[in-house]
Amino acid sequence: MSEKHTEEKKAPTVLYRKYRPADFSEVKGQEQVVTALQGAIAKNQIPHALLFAGPRGTGKTSIARIFARAIGTKDIDTYEIDAASNRGIDDVRMLREAVMTLPYESKRKVYIIDEVHMLTKEAFNALLKTLEEPPEHVVFILATTESEKLLETITSRCQVYRFRAPTREILRDAILGVATKEGFTLSPDGADLIAIAADGSFRDALGITQKVITASPDTKASADEVAVIVGAPRGSLIMDVLVGMHERNTEKALHALTNAGDATVDMKLFSRLLLERMRAVILLRNAPADATAATASYSENDRETLATIAKDPKTLINSRTLLRFLDAVEMIGKTHIPQLPLELAVVDVCALKAE
Repeated sequence: MSEKHTEEKKAPTVLYRKYRPADFSEVKGQEQVVTALQGAIAKNQIPHALLFAGPRGTGKTSIARIFARAIGTKDIDTYEIDAASNRGIDDVRMLREAVMTLPYESKRKVYIIDEVHMLTKEAFNALLKTLEEPPEHVVFILATTESEKLLETITSRCQVYRFRAPTREILRDAILGVATKEGFTLSPDGADLIAIAADGSFRDALGITQKVITASPDTKASADEVAVIVGAPRGSLIMDVLVGMHERNTEKALHALTNAGDATVDMKLFSRLLLERMRAVILLRNAPADATAATASYSENDRETLATIAKDPKTLINSRTLLRFLDAVEMIGKTHIPQLPLELAVVDVCALKAE
C-alpha cells in the first residue's frame, strides 16, 4: 500500500489547498469534533484508531492532519493512503509491515486512510488484525463518506467522530473571506449562490469560487455573473416565476422557465432557489423575525418584491403552492424535459386559483 507524506507545496495555487485550515482555530463548522479532539489531547488520551465519518469536502483529511501535528507527529512521520487506489489485501499486508517500523523524528506515526470504505472485504479483515493490536507508536485515522459500508468490527475498534455539512451561512462567509483575501469583490448574493451550488462542501465552495475569479473579466462579480459562470439561474428568472404566479400570469412564469431551460440551467438548483423564495414569502407573512435571516442574502429589490407579495392576502404564494412545488421537485430528472415538472406545477397552481 503506497504511502504519501503530508508535506504540502509551499505555494499551492488551488484555493481549497491554499486556504486549508492549518490548526484547530481555523476549522469552521466542526466545533463538536474539534472540542472532542482537543480534550483528548489535553488529557493525553490519544486513541490508537479514530474514524472520521461525514460528507465529502467537510474537512476530514484537513482535521486529520491538524490532529497529527497537534500530537507532535511531524510530516515525515505522517502518511496518507488512498484506499480507493490501494484497496486489496496485499496493500494492507504491506501496511501491516510498515507500521512495525519506528517513526523517524516523532513519538508516533500517524496513518490517514482516506475513503476507507473502498477496501475489499479481505483487506478489511487484514486491517482489523492491525487495529486490534497496533504498535504503541502508531495512530490510525480512517476517513469515509460512507460509514454504513464499514464492518461493525472495524467501527467498534475506533473512536468515531461524525462530521456534518457546514451551514450555508458558514460557507457563504468562508467564500466572501477567501474572495477578499484574493483581492476579489464578490457580492453577498453571489457568494450565497456559490454556497448553494457547493451543496455543503468546503472544497467545492472554494473550487467554484476559484472558477468565478478565473472566469471574471475584472476583480468583481455580481450574483448574475456568478450564475452564468457556474450554470445557475439568474435571479431575475426565479423572481419572474414567483411574480408570474403571484400575478396569476401563467405565461410570464412559463416563459421564465423556458428561458431557464434554453440556458441549460440546473433545474434542481433552480427549484431549490425558487422554494427558498416561496418559503421567504410565507415567513414574511407569518414569522417576520425569522424571515430576516432567510432574506439576508437577497438584493434589496428582491426583498422588497417578496415583502409586497407577502402582504397580499390573496397571493398564490402560500403553503399549498409550496407543497405542490415540493412534489414537482421530486419529479425533476425523471422526464426528458428538465423543466416540465415545474411547468406543470405553475399551470396547476394558477388554474386552481382561477376556478
